[in-house]
Amino acid sequence: MFTFEWPIRVYYEDTDSSGVVYYANYLRFMERARTEWLRSLGFEQDRLVRDEGMVFVVRSATIEFLRPARFNDLLTVISGLQHRGRASLTFTQSILRQHDASRPCCAGEVKIACVNAVSFRPQPLPDTLLKELEDVD
Repeated sequence: MFTFEWPIRVYYEDTDSSGVVYYANYLRFMERARTEWLRSLGFEQDRLVRDEGMVFVVRSATIEFLRPARFNDLLTVISGLQHRGRASLTFTQSILRQHDASRPCCAGEVKIACVNAVSFRPQPLPDTLLKELEDVD
């Protein structure tokens, strides 16, 4: 399974009144990591819309919150491409403190669908992306 790591620092705006990361922000961190993974492969989402007429949408997300992350923590989001379908990608993702990588703060699975940017109907992944994914397997 191909994995990608992306560093995140927890800012004050990411936390709730108790000083821990607000639960929905973990999903934002995972989204950023998937975007950076795509960018590392040479694909920008705005160009995919313009050139391929497609966008990625989250079809489902399952997440477990295991330990709190706090203001100013340095985190690493680990994204693994678990499955590649004709018009979908499934990722396993976890978020760990950089100084304590043995116990994740959260972990989950996110299923992404490739859809037409206008109709939002499923559309096959672009051949250029499929080729790049074959090269990283």
